[in-house]
Amino acid sequence: MKKDNNLKNYIYNELLKSIIEGEYQPEDVISEKDLVEKFHVSKSPVREALIELCNEGVLRSIPRYGYEVIRLTESDVEDMRKFRIILECGCLDKYWDMITPAQIECLQKVYSDNYQENLEYSVTTHWQNNMNFHLTLISFFNNQYIYQALNACMKTLLRAYSQFYWDKWHKTIFVSNANNHKQLIMYLKQNDKANAIKCLEKDITAFK
Repeated sequence: MKKDNNLKNYIYNELLKSIIEGEYQPEDVISEKDLVEKFHVSKSPVREALIELCNEGVLRSIPRYGYEVIRLTESDVEDMRKFRIILECGCLDKYWDMITPAQIECLQKVYSDNYQENLEYSVTTHWQNNMNFHLTLISFFNNQYIYQALNACMKTLLRAYSQFYWDKWHKTIFVSNANNHKQLIMYLKQNDKANAIKCLEKDITAFK
């Protein structure tokens, strides 16, 4: 069972990577049989990986045909941005007094580790660094449902952005010091709640 689960996780990760990197385009249909041959495995881990991707809204099962890659729209992206503003800014407002100096230092370390001066990043690394920062901040509020909701949303945003911009992004290298993240940490240290919330909203809407 453990071996099958490891295979499922491997196939899941490889499929998701292939979708993000444009090997499978929106509305392409993925065949279970083709994946069995590609990965040289039994049907079970392939099917489990496909079902998990369906549950996450990445694929749509079409009986007796295959699994279609779901196309995300600009409207989907805008809805996710609005959701993040409500979730993240709302939590920062409501639970501001829960944040400790030690947690701010933890966020500072995440920022320092992820953004080194003049270091170049691929788009996927850039977005993963962004995810790490926002998920670290939301983890301070000690609510696993909020954390999981944000994690799922940001994973979907990566897929949406790659769908819209991969032709350009796969050739693009980012050099970023994440000024909004740096500014947000400063406001946290200064106990400036109003400007921290404005800065967080600016950062959420900035990555287009």
